[in-house]
Amino acid sequence: MSTTQTITQTDTPTKVALNPASVRVFSPFKLKTGTEHFIDDLASQGYAVVKGAIPPDRARAYQQRAFDWLRSFDDSLDLDDPSTWKTAKLPVQTDKNTYEAYGVVHESFMWDVRMEPGVIEPFAKIWGTRDLLVSFDSLNITLPGLKPVRAPWPHVDQAPRKRGMHCVQGIVNLSHAGPEDGSLVVVVGSNKYTEEYFDTHTKPADWEWRDNRYFNEKEMEWFRTRGCEVRRVEAEPGDLILWDSRTIHYGGEPTEKSKTIRTVVYAAYAPAVLASKEAIAEKQKVFAANGATTHWPHDNIKLRELFATLPDGTPDPRNRGEPLQKAEQTDKLLKLAGVMAY
Repeated sequence: MSTTQTITQTDTPTKVALNPASVRVFSPFKLKTGTEHFIDDLASQGYAVVKGAIPPDRARAYQQRAFDWLRSFDDSLDLDDPSTWKTAKLPVQTDKNTYEAYGVVHESFMWDVRMEPGVIEPFAKIWGTRDLLVSFDSLNITLPGLKPVRAPWPHVDQAPRKRGMHCVQGIVNLSHAGPEDGSLVVVVGSNKYTEEYFDTHTKPADWEWRDNRYFNEKEMEWFRTRGCEVRRVEAEPGDLILWDSRTIHYGGEPTEKSKTIRTVVYAAYAPAVLASKEAIAEKQKVFAANGATTHWPHDNIKLRELFATLPDGTPDPRNRGEPLQKAEQTDKLLKLAGVMAY
């Protein structure tokens, strides 16, 4: 096994029963600060930006391939002409502006982005291994001004019972993200306080294993009193945004001044050794079905909806069971997908 740091099976977090209510699962991983600026930022701020993970020209080429996919649903859609931006012309999005049905998660351009060396390498340095799994995560193409602006939904993507760094999420930026544009919003430094909040302001009996926990305005005030600043992350095409799943975050809406079509691919990577046999088996099923999962590469594996539903509740007649352009199933892809062992 080729690694930069050997990870043995004994390093795997102990699997425990869901009861008693006080049970926690601790991660054995600690960020090795002092080695990379982005790792220092990830530890201290809860997020980091890796500049130029993909060359800008290649990032823009990926964006055009994403646009080609979007136009495949209605060739009258002109992304240079906002008058043609009609919801009916577009595939169905989730309420978070992401696409995960229609086989898009496994389109060739999505896998090409995931397999970019400059995207994988920061995760290899974080985890100390190149034997990684990747999430089957979604595509976000946000057309500014098309939908009503949503209120913030601050949340973490790690269950309160999980302690320490279990998951590092990622956004591969294919577009400009300035102060007026859609981008990730983080609560800086909240990764250092979320566990304390759960311990002091919630009851262990109420804790969940579900890797998603939202915070209301009153709860957010607790973090603000500890100096946790709300920040919209600015980035350029080709930049990689990373964040600890304990960091409170949400998708920031573009303002009325934005003219930028936000285009990003979500991708998270984690050591393959951390995945249970059951998680690998489920991941393989999702891969075979051309489906999407959660942000987690190695745990919390569940199939999201394969087919989109129109607002009236009927199936979208444009549904597809497989990608338009299938990715070549190389050894590298199959190992990242969990289909082939390292």
